[in-house]
Amino acid sequence: MYNFEKGDKLQIQCYKHDGKIHRCWDEAVVLDVKKDYVVFGNEKTLVTEAGGNTWRTKEPAVMYFFKNRWYNIIVQLKKEGITYYCNIASPFIIEEGTIKYIDYDLDLRIFPTGSFKILDRQEYKYHKKKMNYSDELDIVIRHALSQLITDYQKGISMFDENINLKYALEYQELKSGT
Repeated sequence: MYNFEKGDKLQIQCYKHDGKIHRCWDEAVVLDVKKDYVVFGNEKTLVTEAGGNTWRTKEPAVMYFFKNRWYNIIVQLKKEGITYYCNIASPFIIEEGTIKYIDYDLDLRIFPTGSFKILDRQEYKYHKKKMNYSDELDIVIRHALSQLITDYQKGISMFDENINLKYALEYQELKSGT
């Protein structure tokens, strides 16, 4: 299935539809490997933007990358509570120790209160025209956003606070070597 296991470190590369690199994360530590998805963790990892700017993530994160779903989920463990940042994106592939996917602009942010907001609609509209997203791709992307909202409302495991806190603890234990 995959040639890595819990504790292995990979990098993340996010591309745009035109094949250009958009953003890279220096590290993602494997926490769990499931049939349909892989769970990673990181904290204060170096992020490099396409233009060369760099910054570090602020808080611990648990990340879900799916083989067959057109989104990924980043669970941000903030002081004020868990925030979910969900990217509408192609299913991931792994090449040469790197998680790769295409970002399709639309994002869903879910706040600690449980409310949510769809982000970057204008960016999606702009890139759809600029990069000539096909009608079929547009349907897939819109369906993915709808499915993501439904999955959140159903409370699938990726949105379960206890599961995510367990993964965050596993990440901290791997990081500290205990």
